[in-house]
Amino acid sequence: MELLSLFDITFFLLVAFGTLVGIIFGAIPGMTATMAVAVCLPLTYALGLHNGLALLLGLYVGGISGGMVPAVLINIPGTPSSITTTFDGYPMAQKGEGEKALRICVIASVFGGLVSAAVLFLFAPLLADFSIKFSYVEKFLIILLALSVIASLSNSMLVGIFSGVIGVWLSLIGDYSTTDGGNGKTRLMFDFMEPYLFEGFSLLPVLIGIFGISTILLEAEKGIKSEVSGKSVKVSKDAGFSLSIFKGSLTNLTRSSFIGTFVGLLPGVGGSAASVLAYTQEKNLSRDSSQMGKGAPQGIMASESANNALTGGALIPLLSLGIPGDSTTAVLIGAFTLQGIQVGPLFIPENTETWYVMMTALVFANIVMFFLMFYAIKHIAKVVLVPKHILFPIIVMMCVVGAYAINYGIMFDVWTLLIFGVVGYLIQKVGLEVAPLIIGFILGSQAEVYFVKSLESAGTFTTFFTKSPIAVVLWLLILASVVFSVLMSRKNRAKQLQNIAS
Repeated sequence: MELLSLFDITFFLLVAFGTLVGIIFGAIPGMTATMAVAVCLPLTYALGLHNGLALLLGLYVGGISGGMVPAVLINIPGTPSSITTTFDGYPMAQKGEGEKALRICVIASVFGGLVSAAVLFLFAPLLADFSIKFSYVEKFLIILLALSVIASLSNSMLVGIFSGVIGVWLSLIGDYSTTDGGNGKTRLMFDFMEPYLFEGFSLLPVLIGIFGISTILLEAEKGIKSEVSGKSVKVSKDAGFSLSIFKGSLTNLTRSSFIGTFVGLLPGVGGSAASVLAYTQEKNLSRDSSQMGKGAPQGIMASESANNALTGGALIPLLSLGIPGDSTTAVLIGAFTLQGIQVGPLFIPENTETWYVMMTALVFANIVMFFLMFYAIKHIAKVVLVPKHILFPIIVMMCVVGAYAINYGIMFDVWTLLIFGVVGYLIQKVGLEVAPLIIGFILGSQAEVYFVKSLESAGTFTTFFTKSPIAVVLWLLILASVVFSVLMSRKNRAKQLQNIAS
């Protein structure tokens, strides 16, 4: 009964509202779930922790799901995780089966979302209990593993490493506190910058700038004219949709859901890797894959169940280890920061009520997403036609107001927002990657603290190798990640040379 007292009509309305807004963001080409969460993040301070999480988790689930709409109807992935949905969804839409394809997407999405929520509920507390035993050495190695995984699964190993190093460097700007083992002096800045950057760049304006303003700049560069002009939204035909189409697809749905959940566990990887991996596995293991890429329902099922399963999987390392599983959960750290709560091994045992609130919000958001999209898909599909010249100014205004209000009216936070908006735009233009950079920014300062504390307690570098059996296992995982990244880099290079030769 005490648990039920945590929920009221406002809580469920915020989940439903967040899911709807997230679907709209995901359905607009160029907008993402991460951007939806980043733009609405400042609102959570006024809502409180539980209601704020209700809104943000609704945005997260809705944003990932909404990407299916433009992917199916106009062959433009609404979110990066929807890239493989276009392979079979758009061919179905061209045949006049757009509504059928979208309904398949919705059912696959809710299946993947609920599977990942179950995995999150069962395994996050166990992992948190285990990680409580970690010393500074193990915590440092966990972060090092997270950074190595980012590098190994980036499009380019060197680019991923370089982007991550830039993020770490940015995180170290400011006062080197004596409580962290430092000398109490500022570093990595000129003297005139000390009044503004004594405590470094504020996390939330950085996140909103990189995922909000930079996206606006990239989309605005394409021109005000909508990308979807001249393309018809083909959802008029039901084309005989029936649940029987899922007959024999339980293995595909289950396998793809667990692939998405597992990829979510790997910090900084993202939904695009999950959907591509699930789609590839279905193509390799399916009895008849000849139609995949030409409008095969099983291709849509694999893609959508995998990218929606990412939501629960990405929350596992966030809540149990304090490491964000993807860019959106990195932004979610900001919600906890606003409320003065530290995520990590002690989060679940010390915040049991908040843990159950998050699980309830996650499950309810998936249910709301299903009913909203399954029964109102014709109306939601029209959001792809919203003029960008109306949408973009509203989003920019929300970003600026949010950044200014985060720390009670500090103007430098607005400049931080704009600076990192431009930085986010430029690094993508020159070919660097945002996800490794932002994960490096979040984890860099923690890695330094744990590294210094480890040396202070042991006095020798050998402690990183001999501290415990857990440390040995973590080194083996780091080594495996590095070897994998080298092999993948060589494979990609060989493919590029082969393409050039042909």
